[in-house]
Amino acid sequence: MTIRRALLSVYDKTGLAAFARELSGLGVELLASTGTAKALADERIPATPLEQLTGFGELLGHRVVTLHPAVHGGILARRDVPEDMAQLAAHGIGPIDLVCVNLYPFERTVGRLDVAWEDAIEQIDVGGPALLRAAAKNHAHVVPVCRPEDYDAVVEELRLRAEIAPATRRALAARAFQRTAAYDAAVAGWLGRDDAFPETYVPVFERYLDLPYGENPHQRAAYYAQKGARTHLLARVEQLQGRPLSFNNLGDLSAARLLALELDGPAAVIVKHANPCGVGVADTVEEAYEKALAADPVSAYGGVVVVNRPVGAVLAKALAAQFVEVVFAPGYDEAALEELSAKEKARVLQDGERRAFVTSERDLRRVLGGLLVQDRDADGDPLDAMDVACGDPDPALWEELLFAWTVSKHVTSNAIVISRGGQTIGIGAGQMSRVDAVRLAVGKAHEQGHSLEGAVLASDAFFPFKDGPQLALEAGVRAIIQPGGSRRDPEVLDAVRAAGATMVLTGRRHFRH
Repeated sequence: MTIRRALLSVYDKTGLAAFARELSGLGVELLASTGTAKALADERIPATPLEQLTGFGELLGHRVVTLHPAVHGGILARRDVPEDMAQLAAHGIGPIDLVCVNLYPFERTVGRLDVAWEDAIEQIDVGGPALLRAAAKNHAHVVPVCRPEDYDAVVEELRLRAEIAPATRRALAARAFQRTAAYDAAVAGWLGRDDAFPETYVPVFERYLDLPYGENPHQRAAYYAQKGARTHLLARVEQLQGRPLSFNNLGDLSAARLLALELDGPAAVIVKHANPCGVGVADTVEEAYEKALAADPVSAYGGVVVVNRPVGAVLAKALAAQFVEVVFAPGYDEAALEELSAKEKARVLQDGERRAFVTSERDLRRVLGGLLVQDRDADGDPLDAMDVACGDPDPALWEELLFAWTVSKHVTSNAIVISRGGQTIGIGAGQMSRVDAVRLAVGKAHEQGHSLEGAVLASDAFFPFKDGPQLALEAGVRAIIQPGGSRRDPEVLDAVRAAGATMVLTGRRHFRH
């Protein structure tokens, strides 16, 4: 298919002059909308303004420019249908063989916190999507180009082949429809932003990173970032060294970052298979990591480590002494990077965020043929809603209870977290019965030689029976925090009271499946 006429109508002028000059040099006649024609004229590139083609100047404050049969007829005509070509000839309409359009920056406009309603409405593009859809529909005969990144490839193919191959046109058409679909989704999302769960949910994700493989080597994978989100997992993150990030790395990194966000003061989180296996808080980040690692060093092997303070030489030396898949921190000094360079395969990531990481987006989970959508469980639990059912916790005990409770939110249900001194010492995750989760957490603590005397226990949901708390109390636990709400709460409370221990009821559970 020979390209004889091209229509250019772009908001983003990046690369426009070079692209247009190449097309013109290949003998392509250029048509252009008003702003694009002016930009080309400034570069001394000849182009016919659309008003000469349509007989109309801009109407309704630039709202009507390209919506005309002379434009859409030239795009939509099927070159292999005689009736179509006869109608073009009867009306004096020439075919348009390439359409280059990019759209008004609606997403960027509504991304401003102070955007006025009228400004946002004026950035809803009508003509641009119509042009792209028309060209993409008729891609058997027309080349749709919707982004500057494709200019060079289109020109190169024209130079080599004097035409654009059907496979290329098909790929460009798919990209054009992806763009218009994403654009419409952004408009629909903004207009319906007050509806938490709209009748049609249309989130849009853009490929951000190709991954070497998925959960297993035989699965293909990529990381997509949600369009319109104020931040995402790898936003402003720089990889300083190491192998490419994997699918499982990113899942663990997300889990670790979300937990670290909820911890005050210097903290370290080690995650393995999407569950924390060691968490520590302390006066220094070095001590916090020491606690996190000592919590369960066997499980920490090959884990993802997130710390919320810059890494110096001492911490880097400790990290380099272990096998870690990923280290994530807000910064590293030169000595730290030198220490970590000894582990050249370890992925070292630096967080460039200078503000709180936003976690207010919806939580999405794929199920067979569908999508589960919910609010993210990111809000803190109000202390005034908690009830001290028995005991008299002092400030230090309250701090420990809240630490264990916070960690339990990020452990797969049924979840039990035992901690002491700002250190998790036993975690029971993903068990089908709560008593087994307690048994696992207690066993983990004993395996690593941790004493449970005076420890606290957090349960992400209520105890249906007293057997779980009794196991923990007999092991030395002296305070329990849990939602409550079981019909056997009185039995559980009696067991805790009989042991002379403390129990706090939060009134809110934190299942994580």
